[in-house]
Amino acid sequence: MATGTPDMIADNTKMFVDPVLLIEARADGTRILRSGINLPENYARCVGEWLEHWARTEPERLFLAQRDASGEWVRLTYGAARQRVVAIATWLLGQNLSPERPVAILSDNSIEHALLMLAAMHIGVPACSISPGNSLMSKDHGKLKGNIELLRPGVIYADPLERYMPAIEAVAGLHSGVVVAGGISGTVPGSVPFAELETRTDEVAVMSAFNRITPDTIGKFLFTSGSVGTPKAVINTQRMMCSNQKAKELMWPFLAEEPPVLVDWLPWSHTFGSNHNFNMVLRWGGTIHIDEGKPTPAGLDKTVSNLKEISPTVYFNVPRAYDMLVPLLREDKQLRDNFFRRLKFIFNAGAALPHHLWTALEDLSFESTGRKVLLVSSWGATETAPMATDCHFRARRPGVIGLPVPGTALKLVPSADKMEVRVKGPNVFPGYWRQPDITAKSFDDEGYYLIGDAVEFVDVAQPTLGLLFDGRVGEDFKLLTGTWVHVGSLRVSGIDAMKPVAQDIVVTGHDRDEIGFLVFPNIPECRTLCPGLPADAPVEQVLSSPAVVNQVRAGLQALKQQGGGSSTYATRALLLAEPPSVEGGEITDKGYINQRAVLNRRADLVEYLYADLLDKTVITVHGVV
Repeated sequence: MATGTPDMIADNTKMFVDPVLLIEARADGTRILRSGINLPENYARCVGEWLEHWARTEPERLFLAQRDASGEWVRLTYGAARQRVVAIATWLLGQNLSPERPVAILSDNSIEHALLMLAAMHIGVPACSISPGNSLMSKDHGKLKGNIELLRPGVIYADPLERYMPAIEAVAGLHSGVVVAGGISGTVPGSVPFAELETRTDEVAVMSAFNRITPDTIGKFLFTSGSVGTPKAVINTQRMMCSNQKAKELMWPFLAEEPPVLVDWLPWSHTFGSNHNFNMVLRWGGTIHIDEGKPTPAGLDKTVSNLKEISPTVYFNVPRAYDMLVPLLREDKQLRDNFFRRLKFIFNAGAALPHHLWTALEDLSFESTGRKVLLVSSWGATETAPMATDCHFRARRPGVIGLPVPGTALKLVPSADKMEVRVKGPNVFPGYWRQPDITAKSFDDEGYYLIGDAVEFVDVAQPTLGLLFDGRVGEDFKLLTGTWVHVGSLRVSGIDAMKPVAQDIVVTGHDRDEIGFLVFPNIPECRTLCPGLPADAPVEQVLSSPAVVNQVRAGLQALKQQGGGSSTYATRALLLAEPPSVEGGEITDKGYINQRAVLNRRADLVEYLYADLLDKTVITVHGVV
């Protein structure tokens, strides 16, 4: 058994419990890791129990808030939410719904979206929030057609209906469900306005269905983000979601002292936003201010406006968003002070946070509050609801994903020169909906889920310092020299080395002699390096400026000078003027880069990067800076 070291325990500031790790070592080099914190069996039967509790004990407490068309906040209390959920559930009971005829939701995060999702689960009917990108960013609606064909929903909710009409029409022949028009959307023949769902309440019938829910009842279908393979409908049971929040309760006791307040955009079509954040708030009677912004140039202003007005107690986001926020936090004292004023910690997920962003957030918080904000992370998947590890202590460096959560076991299996990690526990899914062949291939002979990731210890001699995410096994590749390239760690090192130019990196070099980088630049930061250029100078002119090119070349040289051989640095880089494409699958709902999709979609640029006669737009490690 390993327990927390004294300096770690002192630094937990009573927010978290001390880490305790149990390690079983096998003769073949495999290790089984478990938390020394027991997961009891007396956790919630279903997520609806949390709504019932808060509606009964704190009916006037604010649950959800979102801005209306005029920019004013529309607020919903727990008592009002429960009342509306029961009314909506009454209507749903008349629609012949079941796991074979679930509720499909085509919408951004909204109060109606939340109420419909909760109402379906309140009567044992699965809800499935489908990524808006599948409906709005696609020309052929191929992914959406696959989603609907697999689900065969009995209800499809769309908000606003007019915006989703091309998608609704594209899938019309794939289901026999009722189309519900959200908000104040107009209706079309055969559709039902959302207001009609709330015209009648039969609490006896609803609560009878509610009482029949078991931990094995399917609560949600969530489609995988598509970072690997074809999207699949992941069965999320009530046990998965409730055990995950019980584990969080055991590690984060401070949640019981102050209900969390979030300003959050993370989509409910994804497990991070839906199962981690939304369920955490519901479990503890907290508040979500729905952030209509996103980590995009067009959406960032909305996020900033919300953060200037609402001070979150915890903040969840992905590296791309922090990369865009940090310059604004530096420049805007009002934003900086309001953001850090009540903030207990910053949570990062989706990909490792580059070191320069980690230190920037610490420094900015200290400037604002006199203390360095705690930065934490976790790791998991849609198939683990989502938390399999959690960093419930102050990590000594970025990239630490923590230790196994209570009730979850990790199997670390030697694979090439890595440790492949597999997962088992009550948070692990029973399978993919209507895909038994894929399900069967997803578990090993001991029932561990083959998640496809690799991890390593921060320090083998001090295991409670946590695990580091070591990339996806399927993303790593060998150079022609036979040397393995670890894409995950190299990506983070490259972003740091080329700061502030690189917002994200795709690593190239499969079956080649040398590594290359396709670099998605942070355009606003690049412009700051070129004060002599007009503010409206074309992107191509900014990226070809000597200051930007030299910054990239200096980063390539710095990586090479660190030593470690040809698998640890790139010899060439190409700055991409075209941002990552959501429609092309290059960027996920959470805002992180899909390496494989970029390499496939931009295969011509990879060839260009390795041409025998390099164009001047290819930046090489050679040359004088």
